[in-house]
Amino acid sequence: MKRVFVILLLTSIVICCKNPKKDSIIQGKVENEQIAVVSKIPGKIIKIMVKEGDFVKKGDTLAILDIPEVDAKKSQAEGALISAKAQYTMAVKGATSNQILQLEAKKQGLKEQYEFAQKSIKRLSNMLKDSLVSQQTYDETFAKYQGAQAQYNAVIAELDDAKKGGRIEQQNMALGQQERAIGALEEVETANKERYIIAPQDMSIETITLNLGELALPGYTLFNGFISDGTYFRFTIPESKLNKIKKGQQITVSVPFTDKSIKGHVTTIKQLGAYGTIATAYPDYEMQESLFEVKIAPNNNSETKDLITKTTVTLSL
Repeated sequence: MKRVFVILLLTSIVICCKNPKKDSIIQGKVENEQIAVVSKIPGKIIKIMVKEGDFVKKGDTLAILDIPEVDAKKSQAEGALISAKAQYTMAVKGATSNQILQLEAKKQGLKEQYEFAQKSIKRLSNMLKDSLVSQQTYDETFAKYQGAQAQYNAVIAELDDAKKGGRIEQQNMALGQQERAIGALEEVETANKERYIIAPQDMSIETITLNLGELALPGYTLFNGFISDGTYFRFTIPESKLNKIKKGQQITVSVPFTDKSIKGHVTTIKQLGAYGTIATAYPDYEMQESLFEVKIAPNNNSETKDLITKTTVTLSL
């Protein structure tokens, strides 16, 4: 009887050792591509638009920051732009309409004086030939004629400058100041937009790190979440089984807690650098073997929408 029992025990051990099904089952995990939303400028949180567990679309507002410094700088930039535009307009247009009218009137008066002096010098020139006036009288009249001519030419030049505007150098300088003011205002408006924390893409909100009234610093993560359609399966494969799988291979993953199978394809095979990243719950491998991470993406993302991150999945090789 004892001998029969030993034989049966040995037979059971051999059968168990030869069972390929147990050795071919590899456990893995459901994973999701993570995303972090950070603030770009410092500000106090005055409103949070979402809660943990929400699904948001790209462009949705997640939170609003209070940034007093930006409001103050915006008022300064708007005032500087108004001033710069006025300076440039004045440099281009030159004198005002009233100043133009005054110069036109001045030109008309000097023109009459110049024409009168011109007539006078012609009369005196003829009289000087006939010795009807002295040379001194003629010289005095000629000097007045030259003065009237100079004043008339000067007012013409002044009126022309007033109509054309300032020198080209002055116009360029004023234009540069205007462009600088526009740039400063655009910079402030860009910073003002950063008060709104926007979802960079479709995602689910998993963690909100700050509360109302707390200060968000630049680069600080405000929201953690998972990317929509970013679900994949991760397995740890020993080197001895690496020949059974290759990149692009169509493969079926079993999900025990939902009792269904999902078809997918292998996207990545890479060596693991640390044992802390092993995905298999009970890895069956020799210590001297290298381990490899295998990522499998589902062929149809809609089949993974109800899966929970870090739950166990299995793979038959």
